[in-house]
Amino acid sequence: MSLTQALDTALAGLTVTQTSLGLVAANVANAQTPGYVEKTANQVTTTAGVAGDSVRVDSINRQLDQFVQQQLRTETSGGGYADMRASFYQQLQQVYGQPGSSTAFDAVYNNFTQAVQALAASPDSTSAQTSVVSTAQALTGQLNSMSSSIQGLRSQADQGIATDVQLANQAIGEIADTNRQLGSNSSTDATAAALEDQRDQAIMQLAKLMDIRVVSGDHNQITVFTGSGYQLVGTEASHLSFTPSGSLTPGQQWNADPTKSTLGTIELTSSGGTPIDLVANGGIRSGELAAYLQMRDQTLVQAQTQLDEFASQMSQSLSDQTTAGTAVTAGSQAGFSVDVGGVGPGNTVQLSYADAATGAQHQVTVVRVDDPSALPLDPTIAADYPGTVIGVNFSGGMASVVAQLNAALGPQGLQFANPSGTQLQVLNANSGTSVNAFSATATATSLTGGSAALPLFTDGAAPFTGTVSSAGVERTGFAGRISVNGALIADPSRLTVYQTSPPTPAGDPTRPSFILNQLTTTAYNFSPATGVGGTAAPYNGTLTAYTSQVVSQQSQAAAGATNLQQGQDMVVSALQQRFTDSSGVNVDTEMARLLTLQSTYEANARVMTTVKQMLDTLMQM
Repeated sequence: MSLTQALDTALAGLTVTQTSLGLVAANVANAQTPGYVEKTANQVTTTAGVAGDSVRVDSINRQLDQFVQQQLRTETSGGGYADMRASFYQQLQQVYGQPGSSTAFDAVYNNFTQAVQALAASPDSTSAQTSVVSTAQALTGQLNSMSSSIQGLRSQADQGIATDVQLANQAIGEIADTNRQLGSNSSTDATAAALEDQRDQAIMQLAKLMDIRVVSGDHNQITVFTGSGYQLVGTEASHLSFTPSGSLTPGQQWNADPTKSTLGTIELTSSGGTPIDLVANGGIRSGELAAYLQMRDQTLVQAQTQLDEFASQMSQSLSDQTTAGTAVTAGSQAGFSVDVGGVGPGNTVQLSYADAATGAQHQVTVVRVDDPSALPLDPTIAADYPGTVIGVNFSGGMASVVAQLNAALGPQGLQFANPSGTQLQVLNANSGTSVNAFSATATATSLTGGSAALPLFTDGAAPFTGTVSSAGVERTGFAGRISVNGALIADPSRLTVYQTSPPTPAGDPTRPSFILNQLTTTAYNFSPATGVGGTAAPYNGTLTAYTSQVVSQQSQAAAGATNLQQGQDMVVSALQQRFTDSSGVNVDTEMARLLTLQSTYEANARVMTTVKQMLDTLMQM
């Protein structure tokens, strides 16, 4: 090897060593920088023919465990979902109150029933009457407050979606910018490694918001998809859009059918592409966004439904009166007749019959629906009533009611008629069909109507009947509107006095006993939409048992969400530590590497000094 060749080799060694020393310095300086990946120089031997071997830096390596990194991204999405979900459940738990506390939902209801029980024992007691009214007001106030809090949480989730969509768009934009820079020929190895660190940070932020899948491409570029396969970013960024709704009300609900939905959805638009509804297409399965959507559109909607169902069942249990039909015959035909004059919108007529073919028993519920645009009834609404459900418009008079019923049930061997006034009659149309029962349920609107039933609770100032219209059902949001009848607040004695002519006997316990029985003893079928029970077997029980079920269910759900959060956080923490151990900076290792590089630098420098001395000697000769 010539002296010039030796000098070139030593100079190359110094250059490589200087690059490595710079990387060690950068590694140590960024040891605590989030997302920084340890970097090393990849040295390769260069052969210069007979001149001998030299060395150069081929590339800058990022000491990255890609398998652990991908696992960390996946679990980070799960962690974002679990953390946000647990946070909302903790807030929801406060709305219902801790089980066993005096402010819990079931405790407030029990205070009301205990006051009614005291009134049933002392019907003439003014203080007992006043206590029932005051505890009823406390209960309605609690329901109003709980409903407001739940809608506040839904509004919070809606705004959270808007914020996360903005953050996701920022991350997507950063990833696209980095991809373009990495694809250009102007990026040096050191610059490329730094850009990849920045891009990984953006990807990790995106993973916290939603489930993603990262696919590597040429020139260190990557493409990011949602977990369900929709492309978010490559060299060009797609755009997410969402319109927040502000303060939400119970009637505002998301629906996969955009013509029925009253809440914003998340749309993904690629460059030059058409929008895709990620919510309707199940495009977001994990991350904070999935948790926000679940809370806004499912969990909190169900929580509101539980309260609305309780408020409506409690109100109707005290105000609804069912009148059994009177048996009638017409020649060989037999059936029943019932007065439907008091049946208002939302009230029902019940029919039981056995068909001619098999003798099977059938139950039919006829719901008065005077809004033509709400007919036929939506299946989700019909599911709240027993048996076969038929919506009938009563606004056209009895002839129209009869015609609608004959059209719906005539083929089943039933014949409807209006013999007089507001009487509705049903007879078997053939000898094989038998009508077993026929009755009508109407809402009592007077405190002194002569029966124990009374409109103790009202929808604002109006009686609650469960009206069904194109806008939905009256039950929706009723917990936020329920109040104690103003006439009862003005005169609590009406809790005992149920008729004025003839006067109710002094000390008559009829109405207080009725109220107590309806509130604590009578069992009701609750809507499957409450989540208490199931669609095939809706929950059946007393109002007291239902409140306990709701509080217990919410407590268990909150505990389950907390357990999931803790477990997921442990997984994310463990993976983060593994990633740091494999890809982060170990200062001790860097110091050892520094000593080695110093020795290498000194050796190369000594070679250059020796070569210089030899060249000087040659020049002097």
